[in-house]
Amino acid sequence: MRHWFRSYWAEEDTWFYFEVDADGWVARQVELQGPLKKPIAAASLAEWQAAQQAGTLADYEATFGATAEAPVQEWDGHEPHALTLDEFETVWLAARAACRAGARNRPTDGA
Repeated sequence: MRHWFRSYWAEEDTWFYFEVDADGWVARQVELQGPLKKPIAAASLAEWQAAQQAGTLADYEATFGATAEAPVQEWDGHEPHALTLDEFETVWLAARAACRAGARNRPTDGA
């Protein structure tokens, strides 16, 4: 069974949103950084694996980033806050749209 949660890392001023499978592996991940919560990742493990097999991983990661590479049980220092599927989907869809539009790779200082 899947579950959804978010966690904040103060050191990077980043909110992480996760969809995790029954074994603790991240299936989808969103990262929102800074006070404006700029999307810096909105990645799917299944898509990442497909891009890897297709030889298009660099393009995928440039657009959407990547998911965590270890099960959540192995992480230290995160305080998860439970989310509903609907709450996760709202953040996921907005972050995906921003990543597709190139917002993930745009400088934030106007340069």
